[in-house]
Amino acid sequence: MTAAAQPIAYAGSGTRTQRRNRRILLHAFLIGICLLWLFPLVWAVYTSLRPYADTAEFGYVSIGGRYNFDNFLTAWTNAQLPMFYLNTFLVVIPAMIIVILLASMVAFAVSRFSWRFNLALLMLFTAGNLLPQQVIITPLYRMFLLLPLPNLITLPGYGGFPSENGIFYDQYFGIIAIHVAFQLGFCTFVLSNFMKTIPKELTEAALADGAGVFRLWWNVILPLCRPALAALATLEFTWIYNDFFWALLLMRTGNKMPITTALSNLGGQFFTDNNLVAAGALLVAMPTLVVYFLLQRQFISGLTLGSTKG
Repeated sequence: MTAAAQPIAYAGSGTRTQRRNRRILLHAFLIGICLLWLFPLVWAVYTSLRPYADTAEFGYVSIGGRYNFDNFLTAWTNAQLPMFYLNTFLVVIPAMIIVILLASMVAFAVSRFSWRFNLALLMLFTAGNLLPQQVIITPLYRMFLLLPLPNLITLPGYGGFPSENGIFYDQYFGIIAIHVAFQLGFCTFVLSNFMKTIPKELTEAALADGAGVFRLWWNVILPLCRPALAALATLEFTWIYNDFFWALLLMRTGNKMPITTALSNLGGQFFTDNNLVAAGALLVAMPTLVVYFLLQRQFISGLTLGSTKG
């Protein structure tokens, strides 16, 4: 017995050693990737704390000189960040809310009920994710210029468009519509897969108790989708907030531009203070970090549930 058990123990010891070596290599790889990922951010923070005079004297790859927050104060003032923050939130918050609400309605219809065009509708929304946005630049731009719709919105920032242009061009409403159209397919796909993991007995019980379709969607299904909704809200806020392409193409008035265009105000025609631009970039990135930390628990929970259920 003892002699037969010795090779088995030896084999088990070798297996444990191999597992430990693989774990060490995996952790070393992950630590290296994290350091590589964080290096540009850490370098931007370091650069933003140095005056350009010290960088010009000692070089970008150097240590020494003064360190202060003057670049942040200058970027906040020169780039007019408060105004651009407001412009961005006028687009991001309505677009995010509309996208999630509409996507939850479509996902609810295609995942909780069986009807003839169920799968076809889900495929249609999913196929929208495969269309590159840059492909429709020209026709969309022309449509925004010529679409003859009346001005029914008179809120500040939404109305007052020139008579020769359509209602969507140079308006926040037009940028919101673009983001809703392009983000709706992805959100519908994610929410429909998540809703399929909810037991159908809940739907049947609610219907048996006399709940209507709207009450079933609002009071039963949506509360159960809170982790998925938080994850989507975090992603959508980040994606729409970081958009520069559509605002640059479809907005003409400089005072209506979003925050991503504010960094261009920090660059001169013949000289650019990269230390100042680094400080401005960090200030611009702050709202996305705040949203992530506020929704971090729900965001991670949504990703975990979506990967294990089904």
